[in-house]
Amino acid sequence: MKQQWQSAFGQMTYGIYVLTTVVDDTINGMIASWVTQVSYDPPLIMAAVHPNRYSHDMIANSRAFGLHIIDQSQRELLARFKGPDPGEKFANMDWKPGKTGVPVLKDCLAWFELQVIQQNQPGNHTLFIGEVVSAGSHAEATPLTTLDYDGMYVGKN
Repeated sequence: MKQQWQSAFGQMTYGIYVLTTVVDDTINGMIASWVTQVSYDPPLIMAAVHPNRYSHDMIANSRAFGLHIIDQSQRELLARFKGPDPGEKFANMDWKPGKTGVPVLKDCLAWFELQVIQQNQPGNHTLFIGEVVSAGSHAEATPLTTLDYDGMYVGKN
């Protein structure tokens, strides 16, 4: 049965985003795909993060995260932001601290900076619901999605 639902989940399509966060002077970024808009008024976005991710506790403590929409041509960011060294993830990247301090990447299609207003753990991932405190759009192109990526995440750790 498990194999069947994992196969079915593999057919669901998501965007692939770079999620960033900060606690004190420590920054980190990760790849996130379980992301969705929750509300238009107020503007709310939800990101699901597994508790074993380094960014998880940082988001829980700082109550803030950034979410970046990346272009199909930026697939190399996937390897960069899957790496284990937070310092290397941002090496030679153009970014600035946002209103909440989270890193805001300048080389992306669009970005959101979010203040966590609610967090729930209905299953094995924590759902961080953030209210948009700032946002911007840098370019118009085709966002990277799971259709462009072979490593689709279907719930394995």
